[in-house]
Amino acid sequence: MRAAEEGRRGGKSSAGQGRRPGPVFIDPPKLHKALADAGFGSRRELEEWILAGRVSVNGEPAHVGQRVGPDDRIRVNGKLVQLKFQQRLPRVLVYHKPEGEIVSRDDPAGRPSVFGKLPRLKNGRWISIGRLDFNSCGLLLFTNDGSLANRMMHPRYEIEREYAVRILGELTPELMERLRRGVELEDGLASFSHLSEGGGEGANRWYRVALSEGRNREVRRMFEAVGLTVSRLMRVRYGPVHLSPRLKRGQCRDLEPSEVQALLKLLPSEQRRSIAGTSDAESANLEVEESADRFDSPEE
Repeated sequence: MRAAEEGRRGGKSSAGQGRRPGPVFIDPPKLHKALADAGFGSRRELEEWILAGRVSVNGEPAHVGQRVGPDDRIRVNGKLVQLKFQQRLPRVLVYHKPEGEIVSRDDPAGRPSVFGKLPRLKNGRWISIGRLDFNSCGLLLFTNDGSLANRMMHPRYEIEREYAVRILGELTPELMERLRRGVELEDGLASFSHLSEGGGEGANRWYRVALSEGRNREVRRMFEAVGLTVSRLMRVRYGPVHLSPRLKRGQCRDLEPSEVQALLKLLPSEQRRSIAGTSDAESANLEVEESADRFDSPEE
């Protein structure tokens, strides 16, 4: 996804001016929902119809929870019905966060918020996929889909984040090996899945590190655990999405539909939890907002 992130033929993206992708069919809907959307009745009624054997798919009795697509032949009470299948891909926004912005909508200190730089949504709101602290910069991802945000943030999915860090002090081979094996922090063992030199000398030595968690200030605390200080931290990759050098600080852009589809294919399969009285999307959004502080805190 690095090549696609290089920008659209040399064009520039600015904050709030990302190109919005159009409707694209993705996951097939559940049968009772598709029929309800077409006006055949309520979802509950249609579930009862399915249980009563009044609905068939491709000549076979339908079952509750079955998913259907444009190629399926669906009959209700023996009559063939035509359903429209159109579902919009989730929007995914790439933002180059500068230092001096907070990843929060509410700040008693009145500091600038990254959300003030994002384009407005007609429905729903932006959910940050991972966060960076006030003094960190680099790649931030946002989406309007809670289930996608959950899959990219939750530790169980082990989505790797990569950072460029500038270190004050000498990072010896022995200390590098300790950081790869793991150092004990107050909230448990932490280790880098990748750690390599990134150039520079003296007080301007850079390193590339990667890990699959987003614990509070984890990168900074790991170096502090071996007696070193991070003087600058910049996220350069989140999963398969790289920060393009063409995306200037404070600028954002939408991923193209093809990029979003590629991202979805690379992610682990989703495990959804239903919350009474909410749709799948609403349930996922609630799950993300309620648990975000536990697994991807404001200061990585």
